[in-house]
Amino acid sequence: MKTPDNWRQARATLAIAGLTFAAWALVAMLGLDRWAQVWGGFIPQRVAGVSGDEGLAPVLLTPLTSTLVHGGLIHIAFNLLMLVFCGRAVEAILGLRGLILLYLVSAYAAAGATLLAASDTLSVTIGASGAISGVFGAYALLFGRNRVKVANAALARALHVLWVGAAWIGLQLMIGFVTSGSAQPVAIAAHIGGFFAGLALATPLLLLRYRKA
Repeated sequence: MKTPDNWRQARATLAIAGLTFAAWALVAMLGLDRWAQVWGGFIPQRVAGVSGDEGLAPVLLTPLTSTLVHGGLIHIAFNLLMLVFCGRAVEAILGLRGLILLYLVSAYAAAGATLLAASDTLSVTIGASGAISGVFGAYALLFGRNRVKVANAALARALHVLWVGAAWIGLQLMIGFVTSGSAQPVAIAAHIGGFFAGLALATPLLLLRYRKA
């Protein structure tokens, strides 16, 4: 499938990018970076219930509020670059509602994967990369070139999904190994969870949009 180049069909993508940047810029200008990370970041142990979290964002909303919190200019710049590049193309195929639903579900899938990986940690997960990984997963499935050569189309597509998923996991494990000793390690589980949500939702959302066509 050829990548669209029409920005008029990227309203949701640009709106999400604008909201995310505005939230980060406001927090940065007010010098509330650390407060925002604790207030809106996703903390796995809060799901089970911990004392002393009064005044923080409702835990069920933190998979979303965490997408608005970033660790610096480079962090948000890279995330928004990926979002705009992949989101524009995906939104042109799935539509405005499809892109929004994909982004929201991927954000929760990323948080769920983080919870499964370390349910008892108080570490704060921030950034939109988990949700954006879902958009990238849909992009990889919709626009990636299928190199699997088998006669059965359904089997070829399934093998393509498995190959893309395995490649993404391998890449994330490499990134995790490289950044394991850094002050801000990459949220590998969130990236994997979001990515697989994108792989799983791309086709259903495509069929949903064109079911009456």
